[in-house]
Order: sequence, then structure tokens, then C-alpha cells
Amino acid sequence: MQFLVVILAAFVAYAFGAVWYTFMSKPWMVAAGIPMDASGKPKGNGGAMPFVIGFVATLLVAGMMRHVFVQSHLGTVGLGAMGGFGIGAFLITPWVAMNYSYSGRPFKLTLIDGVNSVVACTLMGIVFGAFGI
Repeated sequence: MQFLVVILAAFVAYAFGAVWYTFMSKPWMVAAGIPMDASGKPKGNGGAMPFVIGFVATLLVAGMMRHVFVQSHLGTVGLGAMGGFGIGAFLITPWVAMNYSYSGRPFKLTLIDGVNSVVACTLMGIVFGAFGI
């Protein structure tokens, strides 16, 4: 059962990312320096592989979050949301900001990706909390 909750949490977070990056696709591509064709679509985007890697990465984060939540006894929706927010805002986003800073990426890219990290982790925490994890 717990494995299914991890998959559900990853799916919810991934679905948010799909909506977020659909909404933010143009600003993100500009900030990330993705070359676009005349229609505004990315050139050579790698096909489906980035989406597969993205879901696997989200699944790994969800699995580790579940482990941390179980060890920390974060078993309510409120505590899950707070724990997820903390992981996104104080673990993932600062690490991304550091990497982007060293690679000379625009701060706007950190903001766009940071919002995704914070909201997605918060949503995963809510799912875990709803199932008493």
C-alpha cells in the first residue's frame, strides 16, 4: 500500500509540474537558453526521455520524502504540507540556486524551477499526510 501512496504523491507532483511548465514554458525556455524554432517550440528537445527522467526523479524524491516523514512522524495533512514545503523551499530550491549561480544561469530560472520544487513537494507532503504517513 505504501508504495502506491509514493506513486500517487509522485504523480500529483509531476502533474503540477506539467501544468506549471505549460504555463511557464516560454519564460522558462528563454531563461534556460533553450533554442526555439520559428513557431516557438524547442529545437531538439530529446523526445520523451526528459519526461521519463523527470518522472523517475520525482518518484525518487517522493520515496525519500516518505521515508523522512515516517521517521519524523509527520502523519497529518498540515504537518505533511509543512514538511513538504520545507523540503522544497529549504533543501531543493537552495541547491538548484547554487548550481544555477555557478553555471551563470539567470535568477529567473531559479524562481521558475524553485516554485515548482516548493509547490510539488508541498503537494507530496499533503498526499502523505492524507494517508497518515
